[in-house]
Amino acid sequence: MQITIIYYWVYHLTNDKLALGLVGLSEVIPAIGCSLFAGHFVDLNEKRKMVLFCITGYILLSISLFVLTTPFSVARLGQDVTVYGIYFLVFCGGVIRSFMGPSVFSLFGLVVPRQHFANATSWSSMAWQTGAMLGPLVAGVMIALDGVIAGMLAVVIIILLLLAPALSIKSKPIIKQEKEPMLQSLTQGIRFVLKTPALLGAQLLDMFSVLFGGAVALLPVYQKEILHVDEVGFGILRSAPGVGALLTMGILAFLPLKTHPGRKLFLAVTGFALSIIVFGLSTSFILSFFMLLLSGMFDAVSVVIRSTILQLVTPDHMRGRVASVNTIFVSSSNELGDFESGVMAHWLGTVRAVVVGGCLTLGVVIVTFFSAPQLRNFNFDEEGKKE
Repeated sequence: MQITIIYYWVYHLTNDKLALGLVGLSEVIPAIGCSLFAGHFVDLNEKRKMVLFCITGYILLSISLFVLTTPFSVARLGQDVTVYGIYFLVFCGGVIRSFMGPSVFSLFGLVVPRQHFANATSWSSMAWQTGAMLGPLVAGVMIALDGVIAGMLAVVIIILLLLAPALSIKSKPIIKQEKEPMLQSLTQGIRFVLKTPALLGAQLLDMFSVLFGGAVALLPVYQKEILHVDEVGFGILRSAPGVGALLTMGILAFLPLKTHPGRKLFLAVTGFALSIIVFGLSTSFILSFFMLLLSGMFDAVSVVIRSTILQLVTPDHMRGRVASVNTIFVSSSNELGDFESGVMAHWLGTVRAVVVGGCLTLGVVIVTFFSAPQLRNFNFDEEGKKE
C-alpha cells in the first residue's frame, strides 16, 4: 500500500518516468549494501527482538512519510525538496528491510517444523499476497477519496497493529553461539549459496526474470497515457498480480507442490514472461488486468518453490546470513527491476521497454534450464530426508 502511494505520488509530482526508477534505486542501494552485515547481526541476536526492532523502524518511517504528505510540509518544503525527502525515506526503508528479511526468515525456521516447510511457505506467501492484493486496491481508493494523505495515515495505523502479533511470539534461543571474525562470518552466506547449485540456480532465475520482466513500476504511465483509467483503475491494475498470486497460494496451501518442483519452476517463469509481453502490448484495460493476474499466478508458483528450497537447504545456524544473500537477490530483482524499467521506458518508450523485458526473461529461462540441471531435477522429498 505504501509503495503504491509513493509511486503514484512521485509520478504526479514530477511527471517523469525516470523518477519512478529512482524510487526503486533509493531502496535497493541500502537493501543490498547492508544485507551481509544484517545477516551476521541477525544470526547473533534473538530473532523476535530483531523483528520488533524492524517493525518499530517501519512505524517511524511511516509517520515521517505521512508528515511529508501534509499540505503544511509541501508548502514549506516545495516540490523538489519533497521529492528528495521521499527518496531519503525510501532509502531508510531499504536499510530496515535489509534487517527485516533475515529476521523474519530466521524466525520462520524456528517456529515451523521442518516437515511443514513447503505447506507453511504457501500459507506465509498467501498472507503476504493478501497484502499485495488489498494494499494497492485500498491505496487507489484512498487516493481517489482524499489524496495521498489518507493513504499514508492508514499505513501508519496498520503498521502499529503489527506489534500485536509480533509480541505474541515467544522469544527463541540463539542458535549461533560461537564467535568468529566478522569478515569470515559475512562471507559464509555467499559461499553457502555458491556451493548449493539448486539454490543458486533458483535465485539467479528469479533475480533476472523479475529484473527484466517487472512492469509494475510503469503502471502509473499505463494508467495515465495508455489505458486512460482513473485512480481506482490504477489500484485495480496494481492489485491484479496480488489477486492472481493469492488465488494460486490458496490452491497450493491445500494442494502443496510435491513432484518435479524444479521443472514446474521453469514453466512458471516462462508463463510469467509471456503474460508480461502480452500486457506490454495491450491497450485494453480488461486484457491488461488479466495478464497482470496471470503474471501473479505464475510468480506465486515460483515464490513457493524458491522459498521452500531456501528453507530446506539452509542450516539453522546460518539462516540470517543465507537470508541476507537472498535479500540481495530479491532486492536486485525488485528494486533494480523498477529502476531498469524506468530507464528502459525513458530510452525506448514504455511499451517497447516492457516487451523487451519479457523477451529477455524468456532468454534467461532457456539459459538457466540448460545450465542448472540440479535445479531442474530438484525434489522436495529427497532434500527433506537429507535433513
